[in-house]
Amino acid sequence: MTDINEQLKHRRAATLKGGGDARIEAQHKRGKLTARERIELLMDKGSFEEFDAFVQHRATDFGMEKTKVPGDGVVTGWGTVNGRQVFVFAKDFTVFGGSLSETHAQKIMKIQDMALKTRAPIVGLFDAGGARIQEGVAALGGYGEVFKRNVIASGVIPQISVIMGPCAGGDVYSPAMTDFIFMVKDTSYMFVTGPDVVKTVTNETVTAEELGGARVHTTRSGVADGAFENDVEALLQIRRLLDFLPASYESGVPEWPTRDEIDRIEPSLDSLVPQNANQPYDIKELIQKTADEGDFFEINEAFAKNIVTGFGRVAGRTVGFVANQPMVLAGVLDSDASRKAARFVRFCDAFNIPLVTFVDVPGFLPGTSQEYGGLIKHGAKLLFAYSQCTVPLVTVITRKAYGGAYDVMASKHIGGDVNYAWPSAQIAVMGAKGAVEIIFRADIGDAEKISARTKEYEERFLSPFVAAERGYIDEVIEPHETRRRVARALAMLRTKHAERPRKKHDNLPL
Repeated sequence: MTDINEQLKHRRAATLKGGGDARIEAQHKRGKLTARERIELLMDKGSFEEFDAFVQHRATDFGMEKTKVPGDGVVTGWGTVNGRQVFVFAKDFTVFGGSLSETHAQKIMKIQDMALKTRAPIVGLFDAGGARIQEGVAALGGYGEVFKRNVIASGVIPQISVIMGPCAGGDVYSPAMTDFIFMVKDTSYMFVTGPDVVKTVTNETVTAEELGGARVHTTRSGVADGAFENDVEALLQIRRLLDFLPASYESGVPEWPTRDEIDRIEPSLDSLVPQNANQPYDIKELIQKTADEGDFFEINEAFAKNIVTGFGRVAGRTVGFVANQPMVLAGVLDSDASRKAARFVRFCDAFNIPLVTFVDVPGFLPGTSQEYGGLIKHGAKLLFAYSQCTVPLVTVITRKAYGGAYDVMASKHIGGDVNYAWPSAQIAVMGAKGAVEIIFRADIGDAEKISARTKEYEERFLSPFVAAERGYIDEVIEPHETRRRVARALAMLRTKHAERPRKKHDNLPL
């Protein structure tokens, strides 16, 4: 028995070494942690239970039978994050560059299946060079099995991907089908084909960072939801994000104790909206003064900054915030903003997270670039997402709500449950100047008449009261009481139950 125990200790020690001391040192020199170090940071201390530590590949081509390492390039298992169960896999770059083999894929598949069975979130830490070429189609088959499970788990359990090194070729499609993707600045990148292939096929010279670095995917493509300075910050922020998320679609949002009074009054909000209708202000101030303790986890912060999305808590319970940002493009909706918000709204609805929407939108962005880029379809995605929601929807119009964008931003007409407006709200088809020039086209040459007509239009239509008279706005509220009114509305809507007609699935305007 002693010999067997010694053998077990020896084998376990070998698994902890990964690809060996030299490769671990090389990993550290690149500014990256190893797979096991990352898991240790992500999970509560001592909670990680590893699966399949002794698994080895079974390939025999190209001399592979001579090189076998326990674990086969990925560490898998489960543990807790702040006491809540979470499954994890971390690709180990020190072993075959973290490349995916048949057995490597089977380890990930096992964890995916366990997460789905037990209804717990799964976090994937990516740092790999793609498929293991020596295994050919067996590796491709493994990718397909992982992809299929990503799709099956979608909307059932939260799936989070953290790109902490290279992520190329087939490896990119698994993160792409998860709920959130985060990257690490300067050390991570994602692309379908690398710089060398790009050079060969298109004769374009580009670096890995320029092709698929964190800056590219957080500011231009919108593929990544955020980027962090280093591995440590990334993993600590993932712990924070998991605190906001339910374990599954049926578990209900997590509740955390708070000392922040529900009835807290914020007098500073009474002066948040400037007197000048064209002067910007920061909508994040409103979000932070509505959320418990001002705690707001923003999603996709660097992409489509004209709309803000993220998680906060109200009365200790998770809430999704969506808000137009007047500081960027006056808060206008364009293709990128519509896509960004639509995806976030659909996530919240899938996992029964209530949505609070703050509206200050002058309309959709005009121009050929937007029209040629499919603004109609992209705008429809956000409209579709809100219309499809069965979670509580609370909307507050702070200033402008013009044209079709008024309808799209969780209006009463597409399913808003409780719709408030501040006294500064302007709900109309368009701004006063444009409306008057259309209605009173004959008077355009007479400046005095146009001025009088503009004032008349502003007094009659650029206020929340016309909408309130028709019941489109449930109440005009004072800005300082926004948190209290939102909190009470969410409490009232906790038992909301919305019926939808049976169907196989909808046809989202992709």
